[in-house]
Amino acid sequence: MPLHAAGAADNSERSDMKTTHTPDTLTHASLAEMASFKGGSCLSLYQPTHRRHPDNQQDPIRFRHLVKALETSLRQQHATDAVKALVEPFEAIAQDRDFWNHTQNGLAVLGAPGLFRVFILQRSVAELAVVSDSFHTKPLRQWLQSTGRYQVLALSLHKVQLFEGDRNALDAVALAAGVPRTMTAALGDERTEPYTTVSSYGGIGGGHMAMHHGQGGKKDEIGGDAERFFRAVDRAVLEHHSRPSGLPLMLAALPEHHHLFHEVSHNPLLMASGLMIDPQSLTHDDLRQRAWDVAAPQQEAQQTAWSDAYATAAAKGLGSEDLSQVAHAAVAGRVSTLLIEAERQVAGRIDGSTGRIDFADLGNPRVDDVLDDLGALVESMGGEVHVLPAERMPCRTGAAASFRH
Repeated sequence: MPLHAAGAADNSERSDMKTTHTPDTLTHASLAEMASFKGGSCLSLYQPTHRRHPDNQQDPIRFRHLVKALETSLRQQHATDAVKALVEPFEAIAQDRDFWNHTQNGLAVLGAPGLFRVFILQRSVAELAVVSDSFHTKPLRQWLQSTGRYQVLALSLHKVQLFEGDRNALDAVALAAGVPRTMTAALGDERTEPYTTVSSYGGIGGGHMAMHHGQGGKKDEIGGDAERFFRAVDRAVLEHHSRPSGLPLMLAALPEHHHLFHEVSHNPLLMASGLMIDPQSLTHDDLRQRAWDVAAPQQEAQQTAWSDAYATAAAKGLGSEDLSQVAHAAVAGRVSTLLIEAERQVAGRIDGSTGRIDFADLGNPRVDDVLDDLGALVESMGGEVHVLPAERMPCRTGAAASFRH
């Protein structure tokens, strides 16, 4: 089944979803908004979900149980009317059947007076329902900061699609209004006529050849059309998708289109390597697998580079894996890059003014995770944070920081 028929069949582009509750887009800006939010009781609900029937039938039931846990916690501190106002948006989601037909692998719902956010995640998350004076954001931070995620721009002269995922999943992304879907949409009346089409013949695993149909005398004009079209797509994708997400972008297109697109592109996140094939000739699963085959070595090289950079900094006395030293440096704004171990948790609180860490026992949801707090501190001070798997970390404490000076 070709990509345009099978692509993200279970999760169509969000702009087509007929649901009362349209998911929010998780970006570094939205995460920063929630991490800094101060406004009374903050409700954080996380839940693993399922993409397909019949597994997803249990998801709204489990969601109601978690909402009930939030309500029980709230009743210990608030009057009935206040509890009702805080829980009401959660209950509305529980009753929205269309919403539960468009979930993926994880769900995060965060609510407080004046703020309510819903995030659908491609990765599963641990179940959690907690009321605190701040939002629990570590699962979202890990998702944004983890390596292994990327976007795929499936590009031809007739269609533009965008996907986002990792080695396990690849889902369609609703293109922003400013991104042209076709050459006609991009060029309008400025398009050269008659138009020369380019078709790709061949299948997966085999060669293909491009055949041109139309008037050869218009070749230069047609090339100009393609160049202007690719420039328009590049500008729009960079502005509306690459910059907000910060994700590497892989191009899936015919070989001749790769050269032209790379030549005109100003996207610093565009990967050097991509898929040299007409994306419309691939099934959705083939696209996911082939994209990961291309992305994996580039992702591993990037992780190795981050680890090597830390080792170099540490050898010069400009790096540390000691959590106390890292926390003091983070508060002072001295951390340029922080590497965090993905699955590690260190229970405790960091004093935001001194950097002192008060360690605690794991298991108390009201106790923060030191590694998560370090990530938030470093980002708020303009530093970079990367979450790596344990085998890629250059230390055993869960955090490795490179200092500015």
